Amino acid sequence: VQLQASGGGLVQAGGSLRLSCAASGRFFSINVMGWYRQAPGKQRELVATETSGGSANYADSVKGRFTISRDNAKKTVYLQMNSLKPEDTAIYYCHANVRGLLGRAYDYWGQGTEVTVSS
Repeated sequence: VQLQASGGGLVQAGGSLRLSCAASGRFFSINVMGWYRQAPGKQRELVATETSGGSANYADSVKGRFTISRDNAKKTVYLQMNSLKPEDTAIYYCHANVRGLLGRAYDYWGQGTEVTVSS
């Protein structure tokens, strides 16, 4: 299973970016897809996740500004980021919990996409 993320970049505070992450490979289903981020000198933290049933979970710091969505047919998860702040600057990692063909679930990570918000 591979996760290909895209959409990062440089934006001014108050601006918007949309991240995308597409899963590919052979598997039975995707349980949870989402985004984590890691700022310089900090631990990786959850940003937002969404289950296959559409239940979303957000970090308090992004509630009301970020929106996660999934296109299950395209095996893709999106993160719409609005009202960006300098403290949102980080490398954003796509994550998926995938059920393999034999029934076991595994965690996969994308390569990371950099988001820089200037003040």
